Amino acid sequence: MDTNIIEKLNSIEKLIIEHQTMQKQVLNFNETCKYLELSQSHLYKLTSTGAIPHYKPNGKKIYFNRPELDQWLLRNKIESQDEIEQQAANYLMNAKTVKL
Repeated sequence: MDTNIIEKLNSIEKLIIEHQTMQKQVLNFNETCKYLELSQSHLYKLTSTGAIPHYKPNGKKIYFNRPELDQWLLRNKIESQDEIEQQAANYLMNAKTVKL
């Protein structure tokens, strides 16, 4: 019974820590790995190639702005088939002359 209580307390503690991390605007490297669900090596590669927005205020430690990470995650949207068909229909309706 004591083991079960300790396991539940540990899971509650983990949830609290994760919740606190999601409230922060600036994340450190490890928090960003967890937030993006990336390995450390992959995140290092993204920072070294400049593929992900990041900050190095003192030239060593790397920090990330969470809203910028969200924007980075949502880039290159793949549109649904319905959206593509709607765009095609709008284009045809707005075209003045259709050349065949």
